[in-house]
Amino acid sequence: MLGLGAASVAATTWLALRMDLIDREGHPIHLTLRAPLFWFWLGWEIVKANVTVIKIILDPKLPIKPSRFRVPVSQKTDIGRVLYANSITLTPGTISLEVNENDIVIHALTEAGEAGLKDGKMDRLVTAVEGTQ
Repeated sequence: MLGLGAASVAATTWLALRMDLIDREGHPIHLTLRAPLFWFWLGWEIVKANVTVIKIILDPKLPIKPSRFRVPVSQKTDIGRVLYANSITLTPGTISLEVNENDIVIHALTEAGEAGLKDGKMDRLVTAVEGTQ
């Protein structure tokens, strides 16, 4: 039964591709193979950021230094920029405020959060997932 189900899914996907029903923006199937490694990396970054935010909350001095800044984006498509902005927002202590064609406006809770985004690693990884290099 599972084999027939898998064959049915494969046949339906193949037919939909041949009929040009699946486009790169509406159904980003092209990201499927590159995304899993990025999701594991992002999951680990989310865990680390959660621990950092918990430490800040539990510290009686509340050592925060909020900042609002822009980071440039290297993604060429809307879906790439949205993936980058959502990845920033998913990471505790940072939130994407505005997404533009050339940059993203971000609010960070700490200087470390700002520095982590300005180093460009997440931007490079999202661009690699996007596959437009």
